[in-house]
Amino acid sequence: MKLATINNGTRDGQLIVVTKDGALYADASDIAPNLQSALDEWETMEPKLQARSAALAEGSVESHPVDTTQFYSPLPRAYEWIDGSAYINHVVLVRKARNAEPPATLETDPLVYQGGSGVLLSPNQDIPNPDPSWGLDFESEVAVILNDTPQGVAKEKVKDHIKLVMIVNDVSLRNLIPAELKKNFGFVQSKPATAFSPFAVTPDELGDAWIDGRLHLPLYTEYNGERFGDPEAGPEMHFSFFDLVHHLTKTRRFTAGTIIGSGTVSNVDRARGSSCLAEVRMIEKIDTGEFKTPFMKSGDTVKIEMISKSGENIFGTISQKVE
Repeated sequence: MKLATINNGTRDGQLIVVTKDGALYADASDIAPNLQSALDEWETMEPKLQARSAALAEGSVESHPVDTTQFYSPLPRAYEWIDGSAYINHVVLVRKARNAEPPATLETDPLVYQGGSGVLLSPNQDIPNPDPSWGLDFESEVAVILNDTPQGVAKEKVKDHIKLVMIVNDVSLRNLIPAELKKNFGFVQSKPATAFSPFAVTPDELGDAWIDGRLHLPLYTEYNGERFGDPEAGPEMHFSFFDLVHHLTKTRRFTAGTIIGSGTVSNVDRARGSSCLAEVRMIEKIDTGEFKTPFMKSGDTVKIEMISKSGENIFGTISQKVE
């Protein structure tokens, strides 16, 4: 099942269901006015939404053509947005380029931070860049949405709490990061509003690509009209979403509508390209001693999508331009 949120002039938008091919949608606001409301009562709402989705597929309910420029991110605002860094290759490159050692617990203890979630960008919304010296970058990622998740959830039970999957552009201001990290108190200014894909899908929609909390498909990024990277999101995700959620619930529980990110998708094989400018710059620094690729500037564009083995654009396309 694919769910999405149309901008109807309200802060949380209008819930809709979308056909598997992403071409048509049907209103679902009579079932739940918005996605957060559906997540709050997921056990009751999911069967009703699945029924509406089936009716849409059969053509037995009024449908409309999809225009994702009218869409919010599935959750236009969220209770929490917590991003991980589950791809060790990316972590190692980031640290090496700034002459910092990876943490001793790199392979045993996930890196996570809590980002801002009160304002999330729409999938086609321009990316603000008020000061080019801040080092604007995109980060192509995968994310999941949880229902109510208890403290101390066992790893094998996490699958029962992952209700939807999306892709992400986790916007970063790279040149603000070092000063914030020196304070030993986490990211704030260096992590502005994030954008999510037009569609959020239930894990069953992913078929055999969803294995043990990892999504085994390439994540495609196009930058200024050219392929930038298509690394595999599954095999090199050192910490699965099951690992990340288990780690996060050690000391607290999470409410329905919490979003968990994978961190920048990254492969050791350089032929797969990259999912952010910083990683390309890191490789340049390691190989040549200097950075060559600039960060994003006004007019630059980024497109992020994930295509199934059968050719379906699963989550729709994040397509953004720098203001």
